[in-house]
Parts: sequence; C-alpha cells; structure tokens
Amino acid sequence: MSTDTATDTGPVTGSGTAADTAASTSTSTGTGTGTGTGTGSGETADAQDAAGARPRIDELDARIIALVQERRTVSAGIQQARIAAGGTRVHLAREMEILDRYRGELGRHGTQLAMTLLTLCRGRL
Repeated sequence: MSTDTATDTGPVTGSGTAADTAASTSTSTGTGTGTGTGTGSGETADAQDAAGARPRIDELDARIIALVQERRTVSAGIQQARIAAGGTRVHLAREMEILDRYRGELGRHGTQLAMTLLTLCRGRL
C-alpha cells in the first residue's frame, strides 16, 4: 500500500468543473421528480415517496463523485508541488486533521470515509 497522499480538503472553486456542472443540474427544492402515480399499482404512499426521492439520491451521488474526482486532481497538484520542493508525498499531520474533521462531523464512520477518500487521492507512485 502506498503511503503518499495529498490531503488538502479546503473548498475548491472554479468554473467549468464536473462538480459545477453536476451541482447546476440538481434541483433546488431537494425533492425528486418521481413519475409513478401509484394508481392501481398497489404501492403504498411510503414506497411512492421513496421512489420519488431516488432521482435526488442519484443527483447527490453524481455530485459526490464529481467532487471526489476534482479533489483527486487538486491533490495530485499538491503532491507534485510538495515533491518538487523536496518534501514527501505524505503529510501525516494534515491527514490527522482530515480524519479528525470527518470523525467530528460524521462520527466513527466518518473516519472510514476519510480514509477511503485519502486513499483515492494518494495517486500512484
């Protein structure tokens, strides 16, 4: 397993990114646009509500994926700059900050999410 990483998690802004595109296509109401009416289908109101929310989940997943891809790109740039300056690819203190942030916001499973994210952003040797 590689021990190198770029760990900057500050907000990333810019125009024309996949994240910007995905974010602009999401609904502002936070509700899905399910098409089923349930008439004669035997579905309960709860099942219809769940089905109607699925498009919103799909939109959120697309945005998350786009943000992870954007983070990988930013992390690669940080890695290159750190190495060019004679440093290492891994900055353990920074990784600990990220782990603490995710754990503080999301609980113990946040740590797992942060570890996965850090691993995805480490790049190749």
